[in-house]
Amino acid sequence: MADCLFCGIAAGAIPATLVAEDERALAFMDIFPAVEGHVLVIPREHHDDALAASDDALAACMALAGRVARAQEAALGATGATLLSCARADGWQTVLHLHVHVLPRRPDDGLTIPWPTAPGAPDALTRTAERLRGAL
Repeated sequence: MADCLFCGIAAGAIPATLVAEDERALAFMDIFPAVEGHVLVIPREHHDDALAASDDALAACMALAGRVARAQEAALGATGATLLSCARADGWQTVLHLHVHVLPRRPDDGLTIPWPTAPGAPDALTRTAERLRGAL
């Protein structure tokens, strides 16, 4: 896509600090890191988001994200990882090209979960699961 920032990075037309790449995806440093070692993983081909992406593009991104997360543990001393992909404006997406944030985590990194951590009501969970199964 001609006006897509991440397509430009994938094509080598826009500079980025590359971490890893393979034939289907690439990983580079996020220029607005939430924590040290924050990496973005994108598919080489354009997909607006995870909801529009092919299964192959999703698999390629997650496989490379896993490799990056293991490297963050080995090289940066991370003790965990958060892998996050936002889809569409209401899902907090800001760049319209599928990407996975790979955040190396440490106990004192200051990041918090932005949603409630209380358990859901079992009957509500069952009703929602039924609706989702019906849509699959």
